[in-house]
Amino acid sequence: MLRLGILGAARIAPAAVIRPARTIDEVTVAAVAARDRDRAEGFARKHHISTVHDRYEDLVGSPDIDAVYVPLPNGLHAEWTIAALQAGKHVLCEKPFAANAVEASRVKAVADNSGLVVMEAFHWRYHPLATRMLDVIASGELGSIRHFEAALCFPLPKWSDIRWQLDLAGGSLMDAGCYPVHIVRTLAGSEPSVKSARMKERTPGVDRWARADFEFTGGATGRITTAMWSTAIVRMSARVVGDKATMTVFNPVMPQVFNRLTVRPSNGSVRRERIRGDATYRYQLEAFVEAVLRGGPVLTPPSDSVANMTVIDEIYHAAGLQPRGT
Repeated sequence: MLRLGILGAARIAPAAVIRPARTIDEVTVAAVAARDRDRAEGFARKHHISTVHDRYEDLVGSPDIDAVYVPLPNGLHAEWTIAALQAGKHVLCEKPFAANAVEASRVKAVADNSGLVVMEAFHWRYHPLATRMLDVIASGELGSIRHFEAALCFPLPKWSDIRWQLDLAGGSLMDAGCYPVHIVRTLAGSEPSVKSARMKERTPGVDRWARADFEFTGGATGRITTAMWSTAIVRMSARVVGDKATMTVFNPVMPQVFNRLTVRPSNGSVRRERIRGDATYRYQLEAFVEAVLRGGPVLTPPSDSVANMTVIDEIYHAAGLQPRGT
């Protein structure tokens, strides 16, 4: 049995680990820690978690915990992932992995020397839809790939939300845009160079909308669009353009709600598929448990996280803003 502890009574935790853990026999959520004792106890009662810690340090150092889930604000991810690793705990860390690429590299170095499992929580990557997207590209059905594109836009009008705070590594590119960056990189199977980027700021230094254009070795291009406040109220999509056909995907991030994969050839009939499956978070937690208990593969390891954060930093620079935490 893998005993998992949660750092912080975060809103994402029930969907990401608590509910999936109830369906997986080999993992249990054994403890939660929060700096507000009343909040932690209320969270624990609601979700039937037996142990509450007043301090993150106490949970990380507990001998009754095997792994730690880190859903803290972005600016705290690196610090507490490293603390958990140094305490001998495996880590499932929420995206984005760190405030910037330098922090991500520091975490990777500790992880590489620990022999422990570290997984960034890009849950979309563990769903059968992600596998199907990659299979279509690998099949050659699209022909020579010319362009990769992904978008994630949603409204976040609560201005006090931590995702709008610069000192906590907030911004639309960090909290929403990390997904399309990861999707484009994953589908391309290589790393892009950032050719240009534009941003609109909600407050000085904090982007509410961003767009970046990429170039890949071999000549293919790419684009990501993201927003937490813009005229594009909701947008969740991916597109791969080849010289024989174009694949478009609706909702690659939360495909269990609804998804549609469409292949439109230059000549011939259009094919539409819906890839069925459980919640992305269940597949992710299953993969984490498999990696910890039996050495299974990690599709979103620290090396991938460093590469993703490198692109994010380059987008900020290209748009004239500073990467978070710098």
